[in-house]
Amino acid sequence: MTHHISLGRRHFVSSTVLGAIAAQSGFLLSAQAQAAGSVKSIPATQPGTHTSFGPLKQVNAGVLSVGYAEAGPADGPVVLLIHGWPYDIHTYVDVAPLLASAGYRVIVPYLRGYGTTRFLFADTVRNAQQSAVALDIIALMDALKIDKAVIGGCDWGARTACILAMLWPERCQALVSVSGYLLSNLKTALDPLPPAAEVQWWYQFYLTTERGRLGYEKYRDDFARLIWQTASPKWNFDDATFKRSAAALDNPDHAAITIHNYRWRLALAPGEARYDELERKLSVAPNISVPTITLEGDANGAPHLPPAAYAKKFTGKYEHRTLTGGIGHNLPQEAPQAFAQAIADVASW
Repeated sequence: MTHHISLGRRHFVSSTVLGAIAAQSGFLLSAQAQAAGSVKSIPATQPGTHTSFGPLKQVNAGVLSVGYAEAGPADGPVVLLIHGWPYDIHTYVDVAPLLASAGYRVIVPYLRGYGTTRFLFADTVRNAQQSAVALDIIALMDALKIDKAVIGGCDWGARTACILAMLWPERCQALVSVSGYLLSNLKTALDPLPPAAEVQWWYQFYLTTERGRLGYEKYRDDFARLIWQTASPKWNFDDATFKRSAAALDNPDHAAITIHNYRWRLALAPGEARYDELERKLSVAPNISVPTITLEGDANGAPHLPPAAYAKKFTGKYEHRTLTGGIGHNLPQEAPQAFAQAIADVASW
């Protein structure tokens, strides 16, 4: 099912069975949903309302010491939110308080190579292949004694969230994925695209070169700002918002992680043998059976497929929502209420 949500005037028009209509005071749920009492209403919020998570936490998990933000009651149902590149946990700085106020325990970790997350050992391979990043989240859930969570993600985070739902559905209560079904397939990685599509991936090709590696190290902030601008051309973020997230890229392993990820996707950098079986399972592009809502912004300037191209990959209860009003690639930060409502909705299915 597909419906459109307009953010141009900060209101929502929905054709789902929830019949959700939002105004400045928040969502007004249909009589059916209100009677069921299963859907939590997320109040309207202005993007940029919050600037900080407060003190972060740190825990050893797998090969990492993971830095993460936590909000909400310790005994609440768990929501785990995963950021992408070149972003950080502040993708969810407005989402987390909304979900916390609705009673959820919200966990927002820095990925390997970001923020306060560090490798525990100097000789650990700085590997960013998709299964390694996904296992980091499983290790974090184990360390925090979280059996199951609603998992949401954007960019690298959406790919990671999808992989968790594919390979460990027993740990994923439900899924919210920005830009749909995301997976890197090495079998098709070398299939050329039309030039107009290839040019959108300029940074991936750039990072495969030594010049690109040196350039990313030298101009990291400029690089990240350009990606933000092209991926979200109508998002008028200010310097403070950008610099807050750019600080997370100062991690000593960030460049190595970024470069390995994009080179690995093109089969130009090796993975590790210990992940071969997981990658084999992913190579068949498995379906996702957990309840899922996919989201897309109408002004997403990053490469992405139309919803119809991946809808059949979701075999459980599924819905797609398109946000209008100039919403770009970093959707949770640009439209926090809509993202938080998607989490609350899918958690109730």
